[in-house]
Amino acid sequence: MSKSLKQWLNEYGVSHKNPTNKAIHWVAVPTIYFTVLAMLWSIPVPWDGALLPWLNWGSLAMLPVFVFYWRLSLSLAIGMLVMTLLMCAALLGYQTWVEFPLFYSAAIVFVIAWIFQFIGHEIEGKKPSFFKDLQFLLIGPLWVMHFLYRRWHWPV
Repeated sequence: MSKSLKQWLNEYGVSHKNPTNKAIHWVAVPTIYFTVLAMLWSIPVPWDGALLPWLNWGSLAMLPVFVFYWRLSLSLAIGMLVMTLLMCAALLGYQTWVEFPLFYSAAIVFVIAWIFQFIGHEIEGKKPSFFKDLQFLLIGPLWVMHFLYRRWHWPV
């Protein structure tokens, strides 16, 4: 039996109670999400990427992610879709205006964000949730989006 959104978020929240760790995660989790998307985005595709610059390994990898999110919460999935589309627009802009290879930029930021994540968990005194279940790597961004929805009094 699959877990509900509430079960996922409650279980994720167990190792994210310390205010410093939470603050680190609110910045690092979306950053990691973005850098993973960017690294996948930068992998060459076997079709003409100039004709369909948004159709790449990053956008294709998001399809099963959104199915996972949609099964947990349609409204949060929509929020994640909007956030991801904004990130995709930023990636298109990066590729248009920046000379430095996207993959390397993303990899550097990815490593730095993970260092901060582990510092946060050291402060918390608890291991990251994904050590228990890799699906928590997808729950982290949803946890941040859920926090924003609650803050703005939007339905989940």
